[in-house]
Amino acid sequence: MSAGVAVLELSDVVKEYPGHPPVRALDGVTLRVDQGELVGVVGPSGSGKSTLLHVVGTLDRPSSGIVRIGGNEVSALSDRRLSAARSRLIGFVFQQFFLVESMSALDNVATGLLYTGAGPVERRYRAFEALSRVGLAHRIEHRPTELSGGEQQRVAIARALVNRPAIILADEPTGNLDSHTGQATMDLFRDLHAEGATIVVITHDRELAATLPRQVHIRDGRIESDERTRAAVTQ
Repeated sequence: MSAGVAVLELSDVVKEYPGHPPVRALDGVTLRVDQGELVGVVGPSGSGKSTLLHVVGTLDRPSSGIVRIGGNEVSALSDRRLSAARSRLIGFVFQQFFLVESMSALDNVATGLLYTGAGPVERRYRAFEALSRVGLAHRIEHRPTELSGGEQQRVAIARALVNRPAIILADEPTGNLDSHTGQATMDLFRDLHAEGATIVVITHDRELAATLPRQVHIRDGRIESDERTRAAVTQ
C-alpha cells in the first residue's frame, strides 16, 4: 500500500460500560492511522487508552461508532468473522510476553500462524524469517527461560509480525524491561517502522511517546491532542 492509505479508522467511537450511571470509557473518538505510521497513544491511568486498545484490537466491541482495519469494518462482523479478521489483520505485543515455556522461540512464533491454514513447514519457515527480522536467528531453539527479558520481548514481537498483519498494537511494551532493554525494544520498533510496518504503541510514559513521530494524547475517553513531530530523538 502507498503512503496515505488508512490502515486504522475510528469514527465517533463510544464505549460505555453498565452502571449507575453508565461509565463512558470512550466518548466520541475519531482517529486515523495511515500505512507506515508509528504512533504513540499516551494517557494517564483511567484515561481510556486500554479501552481504546481493546476496541482497536477487536477484543471488545464499541457501543456505537465505526472501526475499520485494513479497510474492513470490523465493528459489524459476527464473532467468528471478527476472530478471523483479528488473526489476519492485527499483531499484538503486550507488557507480559505470554510465551509458552515448554516451546522453543521458533515454535512460540509459529503459533501465530496456527489458524491461517499454513502447514507446519511453512509456519516454521516464516517463524524463522520473523525471528531473523528481530535479530534472534541465533536463538531459535532456546526456550523462554533461556532468554533474557529483552530477547523474550523480541520473540513476542516476532510472533506479532509473523502473519504480516496490517497493524501492530503494542501495549506498554517496555513495562517489564529495564531502561536499557526498553530503549533497545523501542529502537527495534523504529527499525520495523523504517521498513514500512504500521505500529501503534499504547503507553502512560510521556517521555517515551515524545520520541515517536506522532503522539495521540487521550484523557477522559476523548482525544485531547494529536501531534506530529520529527522522528525519534536519539538518546
